[in-house]
Amino acid sequence: MKTDINKVSKQVLAILKENPDKQYNYRQLSKILGFTTAAQQKTASKVLQQLKTSGQLDEVKKGKFQLKRIKTLTTGIIDFSQRKNTVVFSEELGENIYIASKNTNRALHKDVVEVSIFAKTKKRGLEGEITKIIKRNNQEFVGTIIKSENFAFCSVDNKLMPFDIFIPLKKLKNAKHGEKVIVKISDWPEFAKNPIGDIVDILGKSGEHNTEMHAILAEYGLPYKFPEEVEAAAEQISTEITAEEIKKRKDFRKTFTITIDPADAKDFDDAISLKKLENGNFEIGIHIADVTHYLKEGSIIDKEAYKRATSVYLVDRVVPMLPEVLSNNVCSLNANTDKLTFSTVVIFDEEGSIKKTWIGRTIINSNRRFSYEEVQKIIDNGVGEYAEEIKIFNNIAKKLRAQRFNSGAISFDRGDLRFEIDETGKPINVIYKKATEANQLIEEFMLVANKKVAEKIGKVKLNEEPKTFVYRVHDEPDYERLKQFKEFAAKLGHDISLKNKKTIATSLNNLFKDLKDKPEADVIANYAIRSMSRAIYTTENIGHYGLGFKHYTHFTSPIRRYPDVIVHRLLQQYLNGGSSAIQKQIEAKCVHSSEMENKAMSAERASKKYKAVEFMKDKIGDTFDGFISGITEWGIYVEVFPFKIEGMILVRDIADDFFYFDEEASMLIAHYSDKKYRIGDKIKIKVLRADLIKRQLDFQLINE
Repeated sequence: MKTDINKVSKQVLAILKENPDKQYNYRQLSKILGFTTAAQQKTASKVLQQLKTSGQLDEVKKGKFQLKRIKTLTTGIIDFSQRKNTVVFSEELGENIYIASKNTNRALHKDVVEVSIFAKTKKRGLEGEITKIIKRNNQEFVGTIIKSENFAFCSVDNKLMPFDIFIPLKKLKNAKHGEKVIVKISDWPEFAKNPIGDIVDILGKSGEHNTEMHAILAEYGLPYKFPEEVEAAAEQISTEITAEEIKKRKDFRKTFTITIDPADAKDFDDAISLKKLENGNFEIGIHIADVTHYLKEGSIIDKEAYKRATSVYLVDRVVPMLPEVLSNNVCSLNANTDKLTFSTVVIFDEEGSIKKTWIGRTIINSNRRFSYEEVQKIIDNGVGEYAEEIKIFNNIAKKLRAQRFNSGAISFDRGDLRFEIDETGKPINVIYKKATEANQLIEEFMLVANKKVAEKIGKVKLNEEPKTFVYRVHDEPDYERLKQFKEFAAKLGHDISLKNKKTIATSLNNLFKDLKDKPEADVIANYAIRSMSRAIYTTENIGHYGLGFKHYTHFTSPIRRYPDVIVHRLLQQYLNGGSSAIQKQIEAKCVHSSEMENKAMSAERASKKYKAVEFMKDKIGDTFDGFISGITEWGIYVEVFPFKIEGMILVRDIADDFFYFDEEASMLIAHYSDKKYRIGDKIKIKVLRADLIKRQLDFQLINE
C-alpha cells in the first residue's frame, strides 16, 4: 500500500513541534511512526528532505533534523512562580514564552533576560531559550548552611530559587551547620550546575524568632539595621526651634490639638486641632510632622531613607524608614512639646461641607496623646476627657465618610490579623482587629489633607501648565476581572452590578455590608481587591478609583513613607513660587517607592504567615471547624475558626475518593460519589503538618 506523503509530512512536523529541541534521523522517526518496510523508511527520509527544502526543518548534522528555530529575539522578565511552567513575558509580543528548565541558562526569578524564540506549538505556544541575562533581579539569598567535611552549601529558603548555592569553606566566615545566613552569588561558571557564593551575614540559629524575622527582611531585600554612620548623623541633628523659625509659621500652640494612634505606637506623625468659629463653623487643622525641616535633601540620612522608602511592619516590630532619634523623638508629635508641622487647615460647616482651605508650615503643642481604644470608649459612652471636642471631630468625620461613599468610593474595610507574642517571640494568641469609628475618624481627616494637597498642585486653570507632582493613583479595574468576580460572587449567592462606576461601587459596598461578621467576608473582600488595579505612586495623575477622588496624594506620613517626604518638598517649592521639578527624576523616585512598598507588604505577610504556622505547630492532631476560602486543582484552602488562619488540604490527602477540579464552577468534584467542595462550604479539619521553613500549613479533611 502506497504511503500518503502529505500525511507523513504532517505527522513528522507534529512530532518535531512537540519536541522542538530534539534532533531526529529518518530511522528514529520511522520507529515512532511504526514504519517497518524499506519503502516507508524511504518516504520518511524523503519527507525530511522536503521539509528542509521548504524551510521548516534544519539539518543540524548530516542526516539529523530539528524543527527550524524561529530565531526571534525579544526581552522580558523570567517568572518561575507558575506552578507548572517557567515563562518569560514579552511586552513587545504581548504573550508568554515557555522556557524549558534546561534552557534557562542560569537565569533566576524576575531577572530581565533576552530570549531566542525557536518554536510555536499548540500545547505551549511560543517556546524559547535564554540567551542573555540583561539584569539580575537579586543576587542575595537567605538560606540554611549545610556543611560537610570538604564543602558547604546554602539551602535557599525561597522556593522560586531552584539551586542551592555552593560555599567554599574558606568563604564560610565561621558560619555553622544549621545556621541561617545571607549569601551573595559571586560566580556562576558556564558549565557549573550550582552558583558559587559568599556569606554576607550570619543571621543566627535557624528557627529562633529574631533569626527568622531578620531572614524575612533579608529575603525581600529589606534592611534590618541602620549603618552606624547614619545613626551617628541622626544624633547630631539639632532639635532647637528658634524664634526666627517660629516667625515663619502659623502658630497653633494655643489651639486645642490631640494625637490619636495605636496604643503601642512610638512615632506620632499626625495631629488634629479644633477651633469653633463665631459663625458656627469649625476650623480643623490636620498637622503633619515637618520631617523635611530636619531631613536635608541629599544628606546621608536622606539617602538611606530614600533607599528604604518605607517603614516595614512585621508581627513584632517596626523597621523604621528613619533612625529612631528622628522618628520617635525629633519629628514625633509628642504631647506637651512644641513641634514643627506642615498643615492642611480646613473650615467645615456643621454638615461637613468644606468652606475654605489653607496649606502651610505651622507649629503646634499637642494637649493630649490618645489611643484609638481610649477615643472609641469616649465615642461609645459620650463621656471622658475632651469628650465634646471628640464628638465634633467624629460627627464631621462621619459626614465626610458618607459624602465619599455617595460619590463612588468603595469600602474595603477588612480586619487585621495580629499575634500576641511572649518574651521569646512565640505567638500565644491571635487577635483579629476591625477598624472602629476612632480609626475611621482619623482616616477621614487624613484623606481630606491628602486630597486637598493634591488639588492645590494638580488643579490648574485653563491653559495653565501643571507642575510635576507625586500622586497616589488607583486605576479603574479591568472589566474582564470584574466580570470574573461577579461570577464568583454569584456562586455564593451575591449579585454585583457592573453597569457603571457608580453602580459597581454601590453594589460592592452593599455586598460588604451584607457580609459583615460572616466568615466568608474577608475571602470575598480579598477576591474583590484582587479584581482591582494596584495603587501606585506616579507623576501621571489618573485619579484614585477606590476613593472616588480625581486628585489624591500621600502627604500625611512622612516619618514612615518617602513619597510623603517628596510631596512636602515639592509642595513648599511651589508655595514659594518655584519652578516645576524635572518629571523624569520624580517619576523614577515614584517607581522605586512603589517597588519598595510592595516588598514591605510582602515581608509583612510573610511574617504573619510564619507566626500563623508557628502558632498552629503545637496543635498538630487537633481538629477545628473551618470554611473553604479557595479551591485549586491541587487542593482546598481552608480558614479555621476562631483564628482566621489559612492552610491547605492537598487533593492527594483526601483518601476516600478521586477528585477533579471544575475550573468554571470553582469546585472540586468527586469521581465516584456525589461529594462536591466549593468556596464558602463549612467543613471540619485536622492539623496535619506545620512546616516553618516553607511557612505552610497542611490540613486533613474530617468527614462527619
